Amino acid sequence: MPELHDLSALEQAAAVRDRTVSAVELVTHHLDRVDRLSEPLGAFVTVTADAALAQAREADALVAAGGELPPLLGVPTAIKDLNSTAGIRTTAGSALLADNVPDHDDAVVRLLRAAGTISLGKTNTPEFGLPCYTEPDVAPPARTPWDLDRSAGGSSGGAGAAVAAGLVPFAQGSDGGGSIRIPSSVCGLFGIKTSRGRVSSGPLGNDTAGLSVIGPLARTVADAAAMLDAIAVPQPGDPQWAPPPAEPYLAQVGRDPGRLVVGRYVGNLLGAPVAPDCVAAWEHATALLTDLGHEVVDVPVPDLGELYLSFVVLWSVGAASIPVPEGREEVLRPLTRWLRETGRGFSGADFLQAAGRLQTAARAHVAATARYDAVLTPTLAQLPAPVGGLRDDTDPQGDFRAQGQFTPYTSIYNMTGQPAVSVPLHHTAANLPVGVQLVGRPADEATLIRLSAQLEAAAPWADRRPDCW
Repeated sequence: MPELHDLSALEQAAAVRDRTVSAVELVTHHLDRVDRLSEPLGAFVTVTADAALAQAREADALVAAGGELPPLLGVPTAIKDLNSTAGIRTTAGSALLADNVPDHDDAVVRLLRAAGTISLGKTNTPEFGLPCYTEPDVAPPARTPWDLDRSAGGSSGGAGAAVAAGLVPFAQGSDGGGSIRIPSSVCGLFGIKTSRGRVSSGPLGNDTAGLSVIGPLARTVADAAAMLDAIAVPQPGDPQWAPPPAEPYLAQVGRDPGRLVVGRYVGNLLGAPVAPDCVAAWEHATALLTDLGHEVVDVPVPDLGELYLSFVVLWSVGAASIPVPEGREEVLRPLTRWLRETGRGFSGADFLQAAGRLQTAARAHVAATARYDAVLTPTLAQLPAPVGGLRDDTDPQGDFRAQGQFTPYTSIYNMTGQPAVSVPLHHTAANLPVGVQLVGRPADEATLIRLSAQLEAAAPWADRRPDCW
């Protein structure tokens, strides 16, 4: 007999609808797991047990009343601590905001609630989501459940740890340079970095550089697709939007993608050596794709020089733009302070020129891969990093450089705005998960979901679980 956390998000929603289980039972079960497992994993910053149980009682009342129900009614989830939640502490991973309580919900929070999900709280994130590891001052480090000596990645590290350990079946994350795909890879999950403009960052989100997007982390492709359907709703005044899909994303799961042409590259991007297990994962994915009838061809390794230099300008200026009260700069992490100092060294003209160079280079990269239905790369160049292994408070510039060597394959697609997924097809001999990245054509999440679901059916991964499960 499976336990409640063994069920996928969609199975949990079905069980609530048909009254096999109540929403209160479901939420109580997952809150118990949070209580026992969250602290050693560094998964949650804030747990909202009372609010979650109140919403669960409301969900059960809706079921009892009959009528049409929200698609994900009663399903537990969690919100990244970068996203504002009205009346609930939102720290953005920073001691500067340790007591910050917003008076509004971000659009993604409101949309997830409208779909019937119940948030158990706020998941751990590094300060302002800037590094690719989650080791903030306001919470313990986020650790992958597969090896507690190793990081859950970042910046959606708490979300990755929570989903991989069965504290929630899926969770919302955000991705400005790999922050959904990195935790997905090191935690053995399926994660979707959505297209630019697919999910609203409103009402107050301000990413002038266009790098950061919101998306799901889940244990199955279907669960991720269901969450994407819930949150991919354009909001009035959004500065960017992707064309709506012809059909729901969940409808793509199980649909034959046809014979696709998949480009692939590995190379040493940014001079980063690639771990043998990351290459093995990439080769394993190539073999699976070929066995499924797809054409896989080698493509030139992109030159990231111009893109990376522009990314550094945009990333550091973004850090410098974070409002910090006078006299409070020293409260920030060393990496954050270094990024802000670097960003302040660029002028407004430097920023605009970098944005222009990035757009030109991104157009060229998209055009160069336009004939391919998808592009396959490793997600990361290295295995899950030890906790503290990338962080260097004494040399923040070296810290930033090490992050680039760890994840050279992800940020390019934040710069191009293309959708990309991390697919958990591979484990090392020591049972560490290693993801591969599939990149789609602009605004084409649908093909990635069809292809990922086909890979999942051919090489299922959801039943592979860490010891703490």
